[in-house]
Amino acid sequence: MIGRRGTLGGLLAAAGLAAGGTARAQGAGGAWPQRPIRWIVGYPPGGASDTFARVISAQMSPRLGQNVVVENRPGGGAVLASEAVARSPADGYTWMHVDNGILTYNPALYARLPYDPDRDFTGVGFIGLFPLYVVVRNESPWQDFAALRRASETRVPTYGTPAVASPHHLAMELLKRRSGLQAEHVPYRGGPAAMQDLLAGNVDVVVIDTATGTPFIRDNRVRTLVALTERRTRLAPSVPTAREIGFDAVAYGWQGMSVPAGTPGAVVERLSDEMIRAMQSDQIAARLRDLDIEYRPWSPAEFQAFVGRENALWRPLIRELGIRLDS
Repeated sequence: MIGRRGTLGGLLAAAGLAAGGTARAQGAGGAWPQRPIRWIVGYPPGGASDTFARVISAQMSPRLGQNVVVENRPGGGAVLASEAVARSPADGYTWMHVDNGILTYNPALYARLPYDPDRDFTGVGFIGLFPLYVVVRNESPWQDFAALRRASETRVPTYGTPAVASPHHLAMELLKRRSGLQAEHVPYRGGPAAMQDLLAGNVDVVVIDTATGTPFIRDNRVRTLVALTERRTRLAPSVPTAREIGFDAVAYGWQGMSVPAGTPGAVVERLSDEMIRAMQSDQIAARLRDLDIEYRPWSPAEFQAFVGRENALWRPLIRELGIRLDS
């Protein structure tokens, strides 16, 4: 994969110099950065968000010349962490690990938020799209999605997801609306718990992401009925997408990195360049391939435009479903 400016080698060095010069001109107190940086993650250590923050920051830190410290602040659907970053100085020294929930879902899930993702954050870099799959046990009578849909007309199956208002939950609700499938939601505390209950026969269907589902799908421990992706994936090339079978339901989990709104443009540009370089490093590119995560070398403007499209799709659906996390 190549960056949005073509050959990155000499251009990144030039961009770094330009960013430093512009930051000085904006009164940033000298070339940025001059002290350690915090990357705030609103989830516990060990999850996908924490893992990616750590491997990416390890790539970026040497080129920035400062330590990047990953700080976990779990709780409240990452609302607490988001508020802390939104209220931080807009100087490039505090970064926020963002995802569907933080930037897109939360304004529809909470009557009041102590931050406004549309106003308080500026997108910097994209980490990846995490494909979502609908899977059943291998001994399930449903050989494909059409069979599941037909069966749901006489007996409503249960479907498990990692949590209420997770990308998995909302993706299935979108698929239900666009396909006519009937299914009852059973939320779990994480994807592994849902998969274990699927294998134990306690739930009929699970919507799983590639980060958790890869070993199950790759090793044929489950039957994969449909991929909710734009095109077929490397992990499951024989599995059709929902669009292929006639239902316009595309959904992913996704992650990125943002900073407080008002951060100098030169700092955002430097961060964007360095993040693209990190994402395309051999170590991270291999990890993305292993988990079949789809990366896009988006500019800050392209990332912001993507978030805008996600907002237009998912916020109305959440409100239609009547899901609230603060009631």
